[in-house]
Amino acid sequence: MGKFGLQFKATLENVTRVKPEGDDFRWFLKLKCGNCGEIADKWQYVTLAESVPLKGGRGSASMVQKCKLCSRENSIDILGDTITPYDAEDSEKFKTMVKFECRGLEPIDFQPQAGFVAKGAESGTPFPEINLQEKDWTDYDEKVSESVGIYEVTHQFIKC
Repeated sequence: MGKFGLQFKATLENVTRVKPEGDDFRWFLKLKCGNCGEIADKWQYVTLAESVPLKGGRGSASMVQKCKLCSRENSIDILGDTITPYDAEDSEKFKTMVKFECRGLEPIDFQPQAGFVAKGAESGTPFPEINLQEKDWTDYDEKVSESVGIYEVTHQFIKC
């Protein structure tokens, strides 16, 4: 069993408090089996809203899956209390946004999609439903007549 941190990095323009919104936010991941090394070819998502019981009554996880190659049952759980916003002062630096507890698998890739929110750095204007799939997002903050944006989104995983 291991814990992995998803570190987020982006260039922020006039926005702060970039974070996933809600328990139904979908973390799209590529996962590798720790037993045989098989990497699923499709993106899989996990959410805080979903909870699946583990075999043998050992608690629950956000997702339980059987490896297609070796048939081992693996699980991943989002540690909800570790979800942290990415702020203006974090711009252009890696910061852990969430941690996952993994049993038998390891996250190796992340694809940001819809469901992020942010606030105007000066105005506090809320920006809901930000989609980061293209690794860039732009908008306009009417309160302060400034363009806002999130650029060059990238990530890395660290072992915690």
